[in-house]
Amino acid sequence: MVKFGNYLETNQRPEWKPYYINYKALKDLIKLGAQEAATESVGQDGSPRETSLSVVRAFRKQDSAEERFFKRLEAEVSKVGAFTAELVSSLRNKMSVLQAEVAKVVDKSRDDPEAEKQRQALLEEAKKYADEFLALEKYVNLNYMGFHKILKKHDKNIPTAPCRQFYVAHLHNQPWVQGNYSDLMVQLSVLYSQVRGDQLAEAAGGSAQAFKRSTTKYWIKTDDVTAVKKIIIENMPVFVFNPENYTGDSQLVNSVYFDNESLELYHGRLDKKPGALAIRIRWYGPNEPKGKSVCFIERKTHRESWKGEKSVKERFTLPEERIVPYIEGEYTVEEYADGLRAKGKSEAEVEKASILFMEIQRTIEAKQLKPFVRTQYMRSAFQMGHDRTVSFTLDTNLIMLKENPEGHPTCSLSGRWYRDPKLPIHRTEITKFPHAVLEIKLALPDGEAPPEWVQNMMSSGLITEVHKMSKFIHGTAVLFPELVQAVPYWIDDESIRESIKQSGPDPNEISSSALDANAAERHSRKPRRRGLDPAATVNHPLLGEAPTLALMQGSGQDKEYMETPWWNPFYRHDGPRTSIPQRLEPKTFLASERTFLSWLHMAITLSSIAAALLAFASTAKKTTDPMHALSKNLVEFIALMLLPLGVFIVAYALMVFLWRNSQIALKQASYIDDRRGPLLLATLVVSALSAIFVVSCMDLYDQINSGQFTPSPAPPVPASPPAMEFMH
Repeated sequence: MVKFGNYLETNQRPEWKPYYINYKALKDLIKLGAQEAATESVGQDGSPRETSLSVVRAFRKQDSAEERFFKRLEAEVSKVGAFTAELVSSLRNKMSVLQAEVAKVVDKSRDDPEAEKQRQALLEEAKKYADEFLALEKYVNLNYMGFHKILKKHDKNIPTAPCRQFYVAHLHNQPWVQGNYSDLMVQLSVLYSQVRGDQLAEAAGGSAQAFKRSTTKYWIKTDDVTAVKKIIIENMPVFVFNPENYTGDSQLVNSVYFDNESLELYHGRLDKKPGALAIRIRWYGPNEPKGKSVCFIERKTHRESWKGEKSVKERFTLPEERIVPYIEGEYTVEEYADGLRAKGKSEAEVEKASILFMEIQRTIEAKQLKPFVRTQYMRSAFQMGHDRTVSFTLDTNLIMLKENPEGHPTCSLSGRWYRDPKLPIHRTEITKFPHAVLEIKLALPDGEAPPEWVQNMMSSGLITEVHKMSKFIHGTAVLFPELVQAVPYWIDDESIRESIKQSGPDPNEISSSALDANAAERHSRKPRRRGLDPAATVNHPLLGEAPTLALMQGSGQDKEYMETPWWNPFYRHDGPRTSIPQRLEPKTFLASERTFLSWLHMAITLSSIAAALLAFASTAKKTTDPMHALSKNLVEFIALMLLPLGVFIVAYALMVFLWRNSQIALKQASYIDDRRGPLLLATLVVSALSAIFVVSCMDLYDQINSGQFTPSPAPPVPASPPAMEFMH
């Protein structure tokens, strides 16, 4: 493993070298501090129990290595903060100048060669500033990681004076850590859009909306988010749905999902049953929804893509004050329709929205649905205005939490449809997702491929496809492990394992449902033994002893994992697998069984021939027929060559059959064909037949040389019948 000092040296930008954290100097001070702590006995077992104000004590050095470490640490933090602020200010000034230059050419005709040349130059300048922003983010991340590493090393080497927990909180409050510079990405997006001359589509009207499109979801490591944003904004602008609710290039999104105690909707969505529903209420912005604020009531319906159908998302809007009466059935469809007519909606729009209004309301009542899980994240959207042909959403800072607090009245009993924000959130009521989630949404005509730049991004290694990933499914599985009957395949991925553990109950804790929130919180504050990592004492019921999946590995590691030794076609590397589980169909097992029976058929054929030849040889020993006497050893040789071969084929076919069935049961999207077995068996069969042919030729040659072989005489020619005499 590469040490962090070497990693920092390799990855830092040369011209910024003096402004990075001086990791080596801080590490040297830690070593000195550890030596001083080891040689200093006063204050531990040798510390006096009593003191006197009149006794003169020995002089003690004030400028200890520990003090110098903290002074140097604070200086390094200030240095990084000042340089980050300088870089951001410089980048803002450069982009302001660039924006003024873009404004001069934006209205010029695209048929003008000189104007087009200026546009290309400005586009290259914008790309250069985007690269500078990426370099700035890398600089911040390297230093942030360096401070974490050095604090961890300090507590490990000087356990008598731990400081990591306190100083990390201090570090998180630094402006260069907390700073939100995403407005620079919006500014870059606007510049790109103006230079490209993007034509933004207008919004489509209607109270109820429905979209048919294909959606693919990807995970992105946090430190790759800006790189992915850069690729997207070079080709597509940031879409600002409501400028008032946007912070930088994103806005806060809250979605409350409904389900019942049996998790009917969860299991339907997990199993991808035809017509499986997801019902949620969504609002945008940082403020709590109240009164007239608009909320979206949405219904997602799963369709089977192999049947040529596409999943549908339908929604309509309601003011927040109408949602509880709507859920309780007190707000009727007639009142809703009258409200739409008062707003001037057409009868077609009123009818369409009323049908959706009534269907969702009936579903909530019939299935006894209630608010269950909330997802919250910062969403960045990228698309050409309101044109949804190609669009992207990027969700960061993703959390899921229980909508009904433990130890407090549920939302239904308290007359609410979402959790009271004043109530405390216990650790087991929330889970934080460690990656960003990118959705690529395509509504293209059949047969049309995505744009080339989209395909390049998919294969760039920056994003990892996670088939049918769902925030609702993930949150429900992690927060309600005692209710779920099945879990999604990505649950035990090694990259999200620690985040799931943080939501698990303490081993010495009674069931969380048996404690109220305040008691549980007091319980979680009990002191732990020194040196015991709190994370090590917490586990989650859904997790095994070790992860079995590694979706976020790089392509090089995946390739190494797929390679197998030539001598063992069933070799499996240690560690998590990287394949994504696929849909399991009965015909897959049947196909494996047919292959096994085909191998058995060949083995039985060879074994039957060998058994017949052995029986023939046994009979030949009892006869004095010279022909049988000459061939009896050869027949035994042929039989003894074919019979073990038949037995070996049966054993090998059985081994392959059992291995393949185990791989199919794991739903691994990996190669389960036997690429070496057929070649090996064909080689053995050819070798056996070749040996039989060579021995037969040698036996024939020996018979000819010994004079024992005499060709059979030609059959006598039959005599011609006597000529018939004709009587005259």
